[in-house]
Amino acid sequence: MADLAHELTHFNDEGRAHMVDVTDKDKTYRTATARGAVSVNEHTFQLIEAGGIKKGDVLAVAQVAGIMAAKRCSDLIPMCHPIALTGVDISFELDSTHHTIEIQATAKCTGETGVEMEALTAVSVAALTIYDMCKAVQRDIRIGEIHLQTKTGGKSGDYRNESE
Repeated sequence: MADLAHELTHFNDEGRAHMVDVTDKDKTYRTATARGAVSVNEHTFQLIEAGGIKKGDVLAVAQVAGIMAAKRCSDLIPMCHPIALTGVDISFELDSTHHTIEIQATAKCTGETGVEMEALTAVSVAALTIYDMCKAVQRDIRIGEIHLQTKTGGKSGDYRNESE
């Protein structure tokens, strides 16, 4: 395991988990944008659009939940660094043809490590919140297509998902 530990960033020399040391990394401006989708049936979609879900405004609650999740990412994901986020934005695009809610989250910071996990967590929790608020109306809601769309900054440079 010791040889493998040198190749894996989240294991120490004894092969035990540890948080990667970013002490010597330069602080740079970093952004990450993630996307995901929630698919519902036509009836649920219409209720979401009309504000007819009994628990309240689905998209407003999902937006706040996603932002809160990005801020708490290091509490949820082992070995994830706590980051002083400078911005988190979540937007929704409603597709009435396919009855989907496209979720996009962008996280920003100036720091030693990236914000990809924060953006992905924001999308995930926003999607789960939509599910939770609509589950009384529909149980077979589908959550999917959660992925990193873009990232900027840091040693590894910029990234753009070419399948977009």
